[in-house]
Amino acid sequence: MNRRRTVHIAAAAAALSLPLAFAVAPAMAAEDATVSVLHAIPAGLGADSVDVFAGADLLIDNFTPGTLETVTVPAGSYDLAVYADGEGPDNGTPILSADGVAVPGGANATVTANLDADGAPALNVFVNDTDHLDAGQARVTVRHIAAAPAVDILVDGAAAFTNLANPEEAVTELPAGDYEAAVALAGTTDPVLGPTTLALAEGVNTIVYAWGSAADGTLALATQAVEAHTTPPVPAGGGSTTGTPVWAVTLAALAAAGVIGAGVRLATSRR
Repeated sequence: MNRRRTVHIAAAAAALSLPLAFAVAPAMAAEDATVSVLHAIPAGLGADSVDVFAGADLLIDNFTPGTLETVTVPAGSYDLAVYADGEGPDNGTPILSADGVAVPGGANATVTANLDADGAPALNVFVNDTDHLDAGQARVTVRHIAAAPAVDILVDGAAAFTNLANPEEAVTELPAGDYEAAVALAGTTDPVLGPTTLALAEGVNTIVYAWGSAADGTLALATQAVEAHTTPPVPAGGGSTTGTPVWAVTLAALAAAGVIGAGVRLATSRR
């Protein structure tokens, strides 16, 4: 079982000197990226209906809690900002923002607008695992983005992931099929969310988000399905098609060098 830990990036936003808009260098424009955005800030906290911008361009309009939208964008770096519905860069102040989010060509990532462990609004960027899956296998990813303590994830009554804290994620592979999943406080077996049935499809990464606020009684689950690569593995003696994609390693290196803006959390694989 693999555990993914987030790397908190504290680089100054001024580290990027190029304009961050939809314009992309011709060499990178050939391959787009898939970016999903999950609105995971509960209603009543000032973000009931928001607009999401990338630079000066409207990415998602009239976005409401618990919904997920997926868009295709050119590879490049983006200034992401969340505004109250009807507002934008020209006439409003962002509720949340993250400058210099690098999106390489062919990437599949999810941005979550959620609450951190203390209940403050936060943006997180997760890389979605699209590695090859063997025949009959499914992948399940669990992400803790709720204002809640560390939790255990129960699968068919047993703890599959333990002590998962906001904003960590964990991932494993299972035979495709139906499973009963629940969320319990770390070290306990009494569910605070669920149980619910997860239908894990062959060749799909089913991503489960625990979001909301434990103190306010708004904890909820959201799910996302991401297709995995179907290219057969390289034969014995060759390289491997599994593991962290090259672009994800590059993204992490840029983050460590201070190229990605302040306040973004980037989830990268640790295999």
